[in-house]
Amino acid sequence: MSLLSVQNLTAHYGATQALFDVSLEVAQGEVVALMGRNGMGKSTTVKSICRMIPAGGTITFDSKDLRALPAHKAAQAGIGLVPEGRRCFPNLSVRENLIAAARPGPWHEATVLDLFPGLRDRLDQSAATLSGGEQQMLAIGRALMTNPRLLILDEATEGLAPLIRQAIWDVIARLKQDTGLGILLIDKSLKELSAIADTAVILDRGTRVWGGTIAELTPEVTNRHLGL
Repeated sequence: MSLLSVQNLTAHYGATQALFDVSLEVAQGEVVALMGRNGMGKSTTVKSICRMIPAGGTITFDSKDLRALPAHKAAQAGIGLVPEGRRCFPNLSVRENLIAAARPGPWHEATVLDLFPGLRDRLDQSAATLSGGEQQMLAIGRALMTNPRLLILDEATEGLAPLIRQAIWDVIARLKQDTGLGILLIDKSLKELSAIADTAVILDRGTRVWGGTIAELTPEVTNRHLGL
């Protein structure tokens, strides 16, 4: 049974339709890659799931109808979002960012710092003083401290130095191996996605144009739909 089930999802920005009957599913413990060129509807799909924008269709999470919930209730239901662009609270300290939305569970300050030891000496610094890579680690740690069942990472490695990018991918692999989290990944790094994702969905102009296992994501498919 799917942890997250999205069926026939539609979304509009004013009079402009951005999503056309998009469907995807994420099971407990599964990593799903949501792929597509820039501007094809990936972030709009995430915003719809997280109830940040109105959407049509069906969005079911852990047997709950997410369309009936406001954004904060969707988060409380067990969805952790690492948004594109990190969006840490710049004037709050690292510790304050971590505890801002913390909820009881296995993820707390000590376990997050075990995952990201580089933050340990930064706890009293404001988020604005961190490097881009440290801010991304903080954003992931903050999402984990909500103790979600589904973790959504929207372009979590974009714009980072190669060593930091690899460190983030290593963390995602560790989360897959050591936790029962469902993970929805939006990223352009085909090599890394192929090593960690179980299935993939490709969007083109707001429409699902391909879906299947990561093994079925052939060069022909990526060339046709991703230009890779």
